This record gives sequence, structure tokens and C-alpha cells, in this order.
Amino acid sequence: MTTAINCHNSRLMDDCIQPSCEEAPGNFYLCRTVGLFTGDMRRCRKWVSRQNVMIQLLDWMLRGMAQVMFVNNPVSGLLITAGLFLQNPWWALNSLLGTLVSTASAIFLGQNREAISAGLYGYNGALVGMLMAVFSARGNWYWWLLLPNMFMSMLCPVVSSALSTVASKWDLPIFTLPFNILVCLHMAATAANHPYFPQVYSSPATHKNKTEAFHSQLFLSVPVGVGQVYGCDSPWTGGVILLGLLLSSPTICLHAMLGSAAGVLTGLALAAPLRDIYSGLWGYNSALSCIAVGGVFYVITWQTHLLAVICALFSAYMTSASSRLMSVLALPACTWPFCLSTLIFLLFSSEIPAICRLPLSVVSYPEENLRNRRRLKASQAVRRSEQGSGQEEEEEKAPPKENTGTDYQSVEERGSV
Repeated sequence: MTTAINCHNSRLMDDCIQPSCEEAPGNFYLCRTVGLFTGDMRRCRKWVSRQNVMIQLLDWMLRGMAQVMFVNNPVSGLLITAGLFLQNPWWALNSLLGTLVSTASAIFLGQNREAISAGLYGYNGALVGMLMAVFSARGNWYWWLLLPNMFMSMLCPVVSSALSTVASKWDLPIFTLPFNILVCLHMAATAANHPYFPQVYSSPATHKNKTEAFHSQLFLSVPVGVGQVYGCDSPWTGGVILLGLLLSSPTICLHAMLGSAAGVLTGLALAAPLRDIYSGLWGYNSALSCIAVGGVFYVITWQTHLLAVICALFSAYMTSASSRLMSVLALPACTWPFCLSTLIFLLFSSEIPAICRLPLSVVSYPEENLRNRRRLKASQAVRRSEQGSGQEEEEEKAPPKENTGTDYQSVEERGSV
């Protein structure tokens, strides 16, 4: 019965949403063509599943490159990869290698194939490879760096699986915690004076703030903050990444900019060095937190929009505190602030129905989450109406009851039904 109701409701929803070819065939085919490259490209994923292993692996790698920003779209991953090459080809090469090794390691270890095909075992490897190249003091094209890059990327599925076992008890994602653990482990093991793999030591900035070109630099710091998710400080790279996000989900693109802007404003409020603000170091954690809360793990409502901005501001405060604490150990803050602040907001409970956290099993991109929620409400309404009509038919078929002279009993009976 439930299956029949759901199928009937889905047909009603499809008839309401999809335009007929007779009414507007040109607009219909245009929207259908654009829809092939937006969202999570589900049709492309089904087509890839029937191809050879090399094409599948390429699709999984591109999705892994985009999953850093909660995007499951290979075209978005291709644009993001192009942006990384625009910043630094050596860094982009290390990022692709990390994604490849991490994905292949997950296959070898027998991890969930559906999660692998969605890129969920590749994004931590992408960040590990990228940031190991960024923090290397040997500069570009130091080929020996590929060895620790491959080893750490190989460990990503192991750490991810271990953390998922613990986080699944609360139905929580692991985000980029494997990346944080492995990169900090590598940097702590090698340090700045290592003969083969020295690391760049970044002490807290002590220079005075400069005010020239304040407004233009402040404006560019928003896309730069988005690019710093991958360790890039070029506004062009940030712009290409935003374009990739816009292709998959306008909501994710909007929240990435909102989160980065919230981090910039928090940095100004805390009198942070302008060099750090201009380089995007105050925006990337806030951007990730705003995306996660603003539609990926919560259904889109104006309440969750506000909650996402609050989470972005909290993540920026966490960035300031984490940077100071990690600098004592000569380690970068990485995305620890994003992970900690967002996990707190995902554990947040509310009696407001509009603030609804989704189970991990149904999480998709924001627009699809909203459509699924509407379909669920519509199916529940159809189910209630059919149950109500069924009860009315049973009452009509039932023999009439004798009147005992009081109406209270009949009222109670109707209320219990």
C-alpha cells in the first residue's frame, strides 16, 4: 500500500514539475540538456558504471576533487582541477596523485563501492597531496615528495573507515578529519629542518596593518578564501572554483561566498593582520562550515540560512584560536576549525520543525534535499487523505449504533480514531 502511494505521488510530482514537450519543447530540451551537467549528474554516473575501469576511475577522481566542497559532480571537479593548475601545476599534480592513490587504496581495501564512486574516498587524498606540496620547503618539482604523498594518501581510507565507525554511532560525517590528522602527522614527523622533506614554518604575523587598496583587496579576499580550501591564494583560482560550485548547486556557491565573507568580517572585528585576511586564511573554514549547514546536512529554510551564517562566524573564531594553539607546535590550523565547529552545529538539537538535519543516508546537494523533503511531505499528505477516505468508507459500511442519549461517547470515539 505504501509503495503504491509513493509511486502515485511521484507521478503527480513529475506531472507538476516537468513541462510537456507539446507546450514548450524548446525550453524543455534546453532545461534537460543543462540538467545533464548540474546537480550530481546521476545519469552520467549510471553511464560510467557500464564503462571500463579507467573511465570509472577518472569519474571517481573528478568527483573526489569536487567533494572537498561537498559537490558530487565530475564537471565541477574538472573545473576545480583546472583552477588548481592555474594556481600551480605542481600542486595540482600532487593533488591528483593523492586522489588517485586514495581512491585506489579504498578499492583495494574493499570499501563501499557506492561511496567510492561518489568520490567520498578521494577528497581527503586530494587535500593531503595538495597541502603537502604547499607546505614543502623544497619548492616545485621536488619529485621525492611524491613518496610520502602516496603513503599518506594510501592511509586516507584507513583513517576514514576508522573514524566513520565511531561517527556512525551519532550519524555524523567525518568531513576532512583524516586530512587534518595525516598532514599534521607528516609535518610533525619531518619538521622544518628535515634533510629530505623540510616543511615551511609559519610563525604568527607581527607586521603592521596596511590600508592601501583596502576595499579592492577586501573584495578579492572572498574568492581567495574559497580558493584557500585547497591552499590556493589566487583570486582567479577562487573564481574558477566558485564557477564549478555554481554549475552543480547555486546554493552551495552562495553559501561559499557568504561563509568566506563572514570569515573576512570576523577577521576585521578581531583586528587580524590584513595580510592574513587578504590571503584568505580567515575565509576557507567559514566557507566550508556555511556550506555544510546551509543546505547540505540541513534542509534549506531561512532558519538554516541564519544558522549557517552563525556557524561560519563561530568557525572564524575557532580559526583564530586554533591558529594560535597550533603555531606553538609549528603546525598549520588546516581545517580543524571547520570540522570542530560544524560537528557541534550538527549535534545541535532544536524543536523548530524548519531546522531539520538530514540522515547521512539521504544527504545530497541542497536543491535535491529540498525536493526530497517536499516529495516526502506530499506523499504523507496523500497517505493521510487516503487513510481518511478509507476510514469514512468503513464507517459507512458499518451498521448504525443505537443512540444512548448522550453525545460525549461518540465524540470521544471520533477523537480516538
